[in-house]
Amino acid sequence: MANPSSTPETSDHQPPAGLPDLTVLPPAEREAAWRKYYFQGTHIPQLTTRAVVMGGVIGMLMAFSNLYTTLKLGWAFGVAITASVLSYSIWSSFMSLGIVKNRMTILENNCMASTASAAGYSTGGTLATAAGAMLLITGDNERLGWVATTGWVFFVALLGVFLAIPMKRQMINVDQLPFPSGIAAAATLRSLYAEGEEAVKKARALIDALVVGGVWGVLRSFAVIPDSIPFAGSLAIGPSSKLASLKACGVAFEPSLLMTAAGMIMGLRVCVTMLLAAILNWFVLTPLVLHMPNWVDVSPVCVGDLQQCKTYIGEMEATLGADGEPLSVKVTRWSLWLGTSILVTSGLTSFAMGWRTIVSAFSSMGKKADPNAAGGVDNSDIEVPNMWMLYGLVPITLGLVGVCYFSFQIAPWLGVFSVAMSFALSLVAARATGETDTTPIGAMGKVTQLTYAILSPANVTVNLMTAGITAGAAGSSADLLTDLKSGYLLGANPRQQFIAQFVGVFFGTLAVIPAWYLLVPDQAALIAFNPPATNMWHAVAQALSVGLKVIPTSARYAMVIGALVGIALPLIEKAFPKARRFLPSSMGLGLAFVVSFQNSLSFFIGALIASRWEARNKASADAYVVPVASGVIAGESLAAAGFAVGVALLDILHDKLYFAYHMAF
Repeated sequence: MANPSSTPETSDHQPPAGLPDLTVLPPAEREAAWRKYYFQGTHIPQLTTRAVVMGGVIGMLMAFSNLYTTLKLGWAFGVAITASVLSYSIWSSFMSLGIVKNRMTILENNCMASTASAAGYSTGGTLATAAGAMLLITGDNERLGWVATTGWVFFVALLGVFLAIPMKRQMINVDQLPFPSGIAAAATLRSLYAEGEEAVKKARALIDALVVGGVWGVLRSFAVIPDSIPFAGSLAIGPSSKLASLKACGVAFEPSLLMTAAGMIMGLRVCVTMLLAAILNWFVLTPLVLHMPNWVDVSPVCVGDLQQCKTYIGEMEATLGADGEPLSVKVTRWSLWLGTSILVTSGLTSFAMGWRTIVSAFSSMGKKADPNAAGGVDNSDIEVPNMWMLYGLVPITLGLVGVCYFSFQIAPWLGVFSVAMSFALSLVAARATGETDTTPIGAMGKVTQLTYAILSPANVTVNLMTAGITAGAAGSSADLLTDLKSGYLLGANPRQQFIAQFVGVFFGTLAVIPAWYLLVPDQAALIAFNPPATNMWHAVAQALSVGLKVIPTSARYAMVIGALVGIALPLIEKAFPKARRFLPSSMGLGLAFVVSFQNSLSFFIGALIASRWEARNKASADAYVVPVASGVIAGESLAAAGFAVGVALLDILHDKLYFAYHMAF
């Protein structure tokens, strides 16, 4: 899934006062104007040890946080702005305490953000999608070992870093694509270093929100605040019209500030769509499906000491108690097919409709360098040489092919083909991000899954792991180009930024691999997250590999309807752009059928808060909504993930001590 865009302050393309607008200049004059007016030279510190270490540490924490949010919500959040504000606040505190004599320069902070982004955003997405879906399919006995997982995550993240090299000069220097979040990050850094009262307030708002989110996460982890508050009431089920409580059907409110803060960033249109679709799913579709004849007409299978029995009520999987009362109805196990169909077809339709972007991406890469394009200025001393991509791609490709062959038994030519597809789809993803601030990660993965369903039919391992490579590399390269846009506007040295991104991958891998095994020690822990992105990848791979026989009949019809809706919505938006705000969001619509009811409700509450804030004080909302929401998300997710990891470590320690005790006595 795409990560929500975040555009604090401004996402327009207006340069700071006193600097020329490079977008209105002829392409032949842009490089010279940038070198003359924007570039800060080499006398201002940028790639320093403290910047890289700070970025690495913050990136490790954000990798931890984003792994948790991807498992919980289905996506990761941008790192650069949060990291910049955190770093600024930390170094300001160090100065106040006399620990350091000066804070990092604006270019050091930008370099730090590049390291943090590579560490926090580029390393964990594939774990909670492709690797998670593999775990659902294979189970614990055939789970991928940590050595192979480390190699796979590391090489995929590095692939994204190196694929960004040839795109940067064309998309940022020449085409001047906006990359709105990159502009926002640069504007945020400028405001922080303006030494004004506003900068202090913004930094304090993020830190305060992070603390509040962290405390809230701790209270929820210790059950001081309940996981959910179920709604009262019941739904009629089955031909006999027996009743199932709304609690059993999963209709509840989740007192999570993280969910509410995510809604503040997502926006009202998406969240209203999600709430209305959730109401449709639970209160209209669910009773209809529960009243159908049982899809599997067999005696229920009882498991566990409590004699809970798994069966089907209508065409929905359910768990019954000893007396036959419904303990839980797996609504999203059914509606997942409808939501996935909407998400996949709308993503692919939007992808196909952007054919001009696709053509532009490939044609721009085929252009020969114009000797006059730089206006007589030679920037080769600071730009990243294209040959670096070749030097990096050779060992990266060999590493990925080796991991795919020895760990997944994927033929070497299929591994090489996945790298080639990564390059092609990264071009498209990066240009889409540059133009719209939305990275179509889900669509990138589905393109690969559909391709490999033809090249290697009925092979779910090939389908998932190759799609994980292309989606991970595409998302990584697009995110890193967003950081390079920030550096471009701030006058940073792009070669030093690239090195910072390269180093960041090592920090991120070091953090995210143990976090993955601690947060998800087994298949049961993964299922307990009810991870929407993981479930979607699993569903698509399952449908492509074994056919529709695993899907209830009513869900198959729902898939067809969802596909038609997913195709229609982007086409209608394209044909009637002025009506867009009145149309449901295709992402929100599909997502509502994949996540739980309580998620949709919390998202809506957050979006409503942000909307009312903006209506009352737009300037305040523009300045503080994203910092506050980002702080809450980081705080609660870090606290919740930290608690889960702490419990896992205590369990491991307990087992070790127990074993040592019995060995001794």
